[in-house]
Amino acid sequence: MSNKIWIIGVGDDGSEGLTKQAAETIDSAALLVGSPSLLTKFPHFSGKTATVGGDLDKLANVLDQASGPAVVLANGDPLFYGTARFLCDRLGKDRFDVVPHVSSMQLAFARVKESWDEAYLTNLASQPLDRVIERIRTAEKVGVFTSDEAPPARLAEALISKGITYFTVYVCENLGSPDERVTRGKLADIVNQKFSPLNVMILVRQSGVPDQPMDVSGIRMFGNPDEVFRQTKPKRGLVTPCEVRSIALSELNLHETSILWDIGAGSGSVAIEAAKIARLGKAYAIEMDPEDYQLILENASRLGVDNVVPVLGEAPAAWMSLPDPEAIFVGGTGRAVTDIVTHAWPRLRSGGSLVANMMSMDYVVALQQLLSNKMRVEAMLWMVQISRGNYQLDKLRLESANPTFLLKAVKP
Repeated sequence: MSNKIWIIGVGDDGSEGLTKQAAETIDSAALLVGSPSLLTKFPHFSGKTATVGGDLDKLANVLDQASGPAVVLANGDPLFYGTARFLCDRLGKDRFDVVPHVSSMQLAFARVKESWDEAYLTNLASQPLDRVIERIRTAEKVGVFTSDEAPPARLAEALISKGITYFTVYVCENLGSPDERVTRGKLADIVNQKFSPLNVMILVRQSGVPDQPMDVSGIRMFGNPDEVFRQTKPKRGLVTPCEVRSIALSELNLHETSILWDIGAGSGSVAIEAAKIARLGKAYAIEMDPEDYQLILENASRLGVDNVVPVLGEAPAAWMSLPDPEAIFVGGTGRAVTDIVTHAWPRLRSGGSLVANMMSMDYVVALQQLLSNKMRVEAMLWMVQISRGNYQLDKLRLESANPTFLLKAVKP
């Protein structure tokens, strides 16, 4: 087929690291296309060459007009967030054969003996440093292609400046070449070091260390990012997601002097933001876990909210001495939600709102039946399904969160 196109992955060792088949395919091509750095690895190629950098549209046009067999040189695995995906979508899969090489990202994780199936992968040549730092803040593992403008030392310095110091760092240089080197240490060890431009930086979170919360200088009234709130490890997820939290707070019908109970408060996110809305009232954050109780204290202090009252104890004894609320939020309680609502509902003032956040439809049905049969109220229900944009290298994907349910009842 005269217009057949091969996309061949090349490592740092150039032609020496290719299979016999890949080398022969390149030798027989009429056109060799690639970046200047990749083309220099094949000085003996006798056919035509075309230099194409990051302009993928130009690359597609050059290939579409090629009159003979062509080879596109790509770094590592062309299908790993790379050239092949774009070209196959643009010109059609039938025109291409892909011959992968191990990507430098794969090699880096192999060298440090860490799996990378759930790692956050990014490229500082195409992503803003501030955005990358915020993603790293809550990640377990990170793989970073650094850049000339943002080398390992700069990334390490930026992370330290944000208090994100809970990672072991590996800088993997010149992978697959004779002068390959892997440097391991703390972020502070990397700040004053220089590395080869051909490097991959791996960050592995130290076990059991809590997230460093975001800067709170731009704190909102409500709906703050989850990362604003300090959370324990490995129990992350006790913060009600900001989108769900915003809906719940709007449905609680709070006003300036409201009294709120947040039952199963976790890290205190709902109680804290409710307290900001009810600035002349009180938000009682009821939590039975001593570690999470301490987090409520820390988060309220960090965010400058002084009308949150953390209550350590188990329902229903924990709220016996509290004033009757005008709003109740029930979260993080699982199968115990119906028992909690059974005991809390009599204390809710007339006209007050109860909102429960649940992860299972079974719990929703049980609570709906309780409210309908015993409390004689008709509950409103929402299923909240959020997908957030997730940048992985040069691609934007939508990352779906688990669906959650909000059920609301208003006391007659």
